[in-house]
Amino acid sequence: MTNQEAIIHNSSFSRRSFLKKGIIGATALSPQLLPAKPVKASPLLLGFDNFSIRALQWKAPRLIEFAVEQKVDSLLLSDLDVYESLDSAYLRELKQEVKKQNILLQVGTGSICPTSQKFSKKYGSAEEHLKLLIKTAASLGSPVARCYLGSKKDRMPPLGISHHIETTLRELKKVRSYALDMGVKLAIENHAGDMHSSELIELIEKAGQEFVGATLDTGNATWTLEDPLETFRVLAPYAISSGVRDSMVWKSRRGAKVQWTALGEGCVDLVRIFQEWAKKCPHCPVQVETISGFAKEFPFLEKQFWTAYSTIYAADFASFLRLAHQGKEIPTFSPASGADQEKKRQAYQLQELQKSLSYCRTQFAQIKS
Repeated sequence: MTNQEAIIHNSSFSRRSFLKKGIIGATALSPQLLPAKPVKASPLLLGFDNFSIRALQWKAPRLIEFAVEQKVDSLLLSDLDVYESLDSAYLRELKQEVKKQNILLQVGTGSICPTSQKFSKKYGSAEEHLKLLIKTAASLGSPVARCYLGSKKDRMPPLGISHHIETTLRELKKVRSYALDMGVKLAIENHAGDMHSSELIELIEKAGQEFVGATLDTGNATWTLEDPLETFRVLAPYAISSGVRDSMVWKSRRGAKVQWTALGEGCVDLVRIFQEWAKKCPHCPVQVETISGFAKEFPFLEKQFWTAYSTIYAADFASFLRLAHQGKEIPTFSPASGADQEKKRQAYQLQELQKSLSYCRTQFAQIKS
């Protein structure tokens, strides 16, 4: 049995055992599954987004336990479905356990733009969804509530990304007073190719920095034809949350292909990013969000492609092209078919996350405080 399989095998964790026993010791793991403590204190906070191991479908108590096992500083629970309940008593119990384990917890959800293709009415209107997110964050002691506009599909005609940005801005302004009263700041993500970093900054500044900041996603940057290093430099002054992964970018017949990878396995200058992170926004945790195994093509050599990307700056595109010249094609992930497929996917996601956490610890240890 591999380390990843052992963790999956021990994944059963009920609310009853969480409340009765606490997190430590609830799951018996062998010592080799636990990461070694850093040699010296890191200048950066390290954590992960639960989406990294989405195939495991763990709920909040098990994710908190796993965060303790991995000895991380922070945990982003990036969807509301991760909680077994949203009642105040349950959330209060989670808050107490997180505080006990000295973990920085951040709360999140999906699209809050009612005109986006990603928006769901599961939690009511956009305003109702935002207020539920803010209330949940406040109940859990999280000063940050991560959310996003949509995806790269929202850049497409006939509406285009500008229309959705304006819609999102209107919804944010509806909850300004509520967010300020609850002491929660909304962290809008550059998500899945929806907004270029410069567009996100414009949204934040128009909404008001007193209650809106940025979730800095290095992987999503490559989906808006940006070099993540430049995206970091733009978003760092606004960053209060993050989703971090590497990307491999290489030239293709129609333009370029992008494949997200575990940290250290792509062509992004993560060493420079972490060095600058420690100086520019050390308060913002580096939260690993690995989404690996598939490539997406961006056919920028075709004229019609630019209809949706007309707001991209030439200098930013040039930086993206430099990445494409540095990168090389890499294999995609193909899980076995049949009964083992889901287990293979779970083990793969665990491996990608743990490789990335290990890479971060190695790089952090070399940063001078």
